[in-house]
Amino acid sequence: MERDRDNEYVEKLIKLNRVAKVVKGGRRFSFSALTVVGDQKGRVGYGFGKANDVAEAIRKGMEKAKKNMVTVPMKRTTLPHEVVGQYKSASVLLKPAAPGTGVIAGGPVRAVMDACGIHDILSKSLGSKNTMNIVKAVFAGFDEIMDAKSIAKTRGKSLNEMWG
Repeated sequence: MERDRDNEYVEKLIKLNRVAKVVKGGRRFSFSALTVVGDQKGRVGYGFGKANDVAEAIRKGMEKAKKNMVTVPMKRTTLPHEVVGQYKSASVLLKPAAPGTGVIAGGPVRAVMDACGIHDILSKSLGSKNTMNIVKAVFAGFDEIMDAKSIAKTRGKSLNEMWG
């Protein structure tokens, strides 16, 4: 049962970092891994794992990503509206695009979009180039996206009346 659930997820390694700690006998190396996990149907999460071994760091990152999954409201293969996600000094502009445009995004943003299942989007990463902060800015942007079903319900309209 567990294996079937794992196979439906797309797992991506965004950044692997080697960290050195200087001790009396020399340097001790450890590794940190930033990963993204998604089902390509609108659910995506990120995780950050640290360990003395590369494989263990990646595994920990994947586990944390699966625990921190969020559902992204989608309109077919893109986002319902434009949004700017901000985290510290990193900000990411996410713009919906016409079908067939593809994912126009930089490395970390592209990995998140591929895992999420968004196929048409325009994005621009502004400010900080820190990979971790860019990923957190994308998820902050996902939190700001308004869900069309809940808005239609509060306005007392159907989805067809809203989108036409």
